[in-house]
Amino acid sequence: MDLHSGLPYWIIKNPLFDYYNPLKKDLETDIVIIGSGITGALMAHELCRTELECCVVDKRSIATGSSAASTALLQYEIDVPLCRMAEQIGEKNAVTAYRSCLQSISDIEAVLKETDIDADFERLPSIFYASDEKGVKLIEREYEIRKRYELPVELLNKGELHKRYKMRTYAGALLNRQSAQLDAYKAATQLFRYHIKKDHLQIFTYTKISSCEETPQGCRLKTKDDRTIRCKYVIVAAGFEAGQFLPEKVMKLTSTYALISHPIDNKDLWPEHSLIWETAEPYIYVRTSGNRIIIGGEDEDFNNPEARDELLREKTEKLEKKFHTLLPSVPFKAEMIWCGTFSTTKDGLPFIGTWPGTERIFFDLGYGGNGITFSMIGAQIISNLLQGKEDERKDVFGFGRIC
Repeated sequence: MDLHSGLPYWIIKNPLFDYYNPLKKDLETDIVIIGSGITGALMAHELCRTELECCVVDKRSIATGSSAASTALLQYEIDVPLCRMAEQIGEKNAVTAYRSCLQSISDIEAVLKETDIDADFERLPSIFYASDEKGVKLIEREYEIRKRYELPVELLNKGELHKRYKMRTYAGALLNRQSAQLDAYKAATQLFRYHIKKDHLQIFTYTKISSCEETPQGCRLKTKDDRTIRCKYVIVAAGFEAGQFLPEKVMKLTSTYALISHPIDNKDLWPEHSLIWETAEPYIYVRTSGNRIIIGGEDEDFNNPEARDELLREKTEKLEKKFHTLLPSVPFKAEMIWCGTFSTTKDGLPFIGTWPGTERIFFDLGYGGNGITFSMIGAQIISNLLQGKEDERKDVFGFGRIC
């Protein structure tokens, strides 16, 4: 399936990583990572820094799947609000999930500093605004539980939103100052470049894995070209395409839409260039990239690329209209538009770890709007487990909650 269509901004903004290295002979190694997006890149980084031998395989060019279409907002807030998540999985586990996401933003920043990679990482506030009366009640409940657990949050009324951020909303919003944004494609490709040079990391592109089998001695993978890879462990970091390696379906496929504006004068942007998203479902979200504005959302619950693409013009018009209603003083004219397919889960959480009853095939599946922060968490958990270290987060994000 085509993971995206249209013109994703990131592969126009950045030079493509012209890396071509299909696997041409059988291979033996310790750990195989399937997937070369931002999830695979963070996973490879964690393994390389702990000196665990690994390689990466991908059926495409590096980072040209969902990572190329990601709008890359980094928030501790998860698609399912904390107050609702607490009802689904218990307050303790829900708070652990939120605190883990908060920490992962700093951890991603640390990875980029440690490797001296400029991936346009930028710390910014985030505004979660009420779209309707239902949203008003939600942010009141959400504010209460976040304050109780000392998570970063401020409550703003409608007037404050308009005065401070030029926003015209139904009511108030929650503000936190611990969010960020980056360029996911740039981060992934530069992390791989770093470890190819420093650790001689092997990456095999245009190498499609057709089967993956766990054995008492390790794992055996077969490629579409009938090459065999033998290893001790496999880590599947292939997003929704990981479905072929799972015993049953655990995610829902969702199509999402995004557009980026022409460059505008910086004085016309809203103050602080905050990330913005709403309480309505499906929600829209807004960020900047330099002096351009990115709008995303208008998600649809289908995975047919043709049906997804047919709605591109209609969704563009809806997103532009919503933006002009929200920020009427800010000029916006779309220059590039694209759409992509992503995965979501009922509780808004990723799936990290092994399937019950297996020991050697790990999954690092950062499903939902927090895919990149989840990817950082997944890389840490799996790296710890491979080193024989306990990680209390594994049960919160593991398959045990559905099996």
